[in-house]
Amino acid sequence: MNRPALHLKALVIGLTFLLAPLAHALDTARFKDTNGDLVADPPTDASKFVDPPTLIFAYTPVEDPAVYAKVWDDFIRHMEKVTGKKVQFFPVQSNAAQIEAMRAGRLHVAGFNTGATPLAVNCAGFVPFAIMAGDSGNFGYEMEIITYPGSGITKIADLKGRKLAFTAETSNSGFKAPSALLRSEYKLEAGKDYVVAFSGKHDNSILGVANKDYDAAAIANEVLHRMEDRDVVKKEQIVSIYKSKTFPTTGYGYAYNLKPELAKKVQEAFFTFPWKGTELEKEFSKQGVTKFTPITYQKDWEAVRQVDAAMNVSYDCK
Repeated sequence: MNRPALHLKALVIGLTFLLAPLAHALDTARFKDTNGDLVADPPTDASKFVDPPTLIFAYTPVEDPAVYAKVWDDFIRHMEKVTGKKVQFFPVQSNAAQIEAMRAGRLHVAGFNTGATPLAVNCAGFVPFAIMAGDSGNFGYEMEIITYPGSGITKIADLKGRKLAFTAETSNSGFKAPSALLRSEYKLEAGKDYVVAFSGKHDNSILGVANKDYDAAAIANEVLHRMEDRDVVKKEQIVSIYKSKTFPTTGYGYAYNLKPELAKKVQEAFFTFPWKGTELEKEFSKQGVTKFTPITYQKDWEAVRQVDAAMNVSYDCK
């Protein structure tokens, strides 16, 4: 199937969470970026460093948080050994709640999804440094628009008049990238040319399509692959009609004001984690993931920031 490239043009879609019609920038009332790497510098006043007795860790809420409490248990035990801290898994229910938790100082280490990472960086002082990758260092996922067999939808134009599920307004693959694509490339306006539904999470969208609650959905295919691997959905229940270029997947990092020595230990925990035989390996290895590899927000999230710019999304915070 021939799939068009994702070319983005200027358009305006209003987002409601933490956004304002101003320039893309850090929350300068709280954060400084003197070296120009686009992430918050650590405080210059040592009294502002955070050194909690218990580190709170949260994984992006792309699927049922209860599933991932067990998946991350081996890693959490490893982080406890490396950092000398107790580590608690925090099962967040939404991207907004996760960002607000770090912004309020209740979340110290996290994996933020692709689309939420810029908001977390600019509004909550998130400092991403790692991503899951394969042996060669390759990483990423694609946005796909999926439907079910017999839906009558075989190409993007067939979405006209049908119900399309997005996940949440902060999601790159679940809202921002597909919205930009549909409007700029296919002249399909949300609410006018197709019916919009928000499912809340990628697994909800995928299950909604599989059960024919939605005619189609925009999702991150890494989530779909993991659900297929666990037999939550069957491959024959899903038909893909579009696949984008590759985007970075979940970014892992820490709050900017974590004590520098502790922040280094957190990084060490990620890069020394022994994947072999762990629940994390079991969950992610079928997608070719074998390790955490270093990334920078400035370089590796450039394509995501371009999508946001095309949608006139601002990272200024309220």
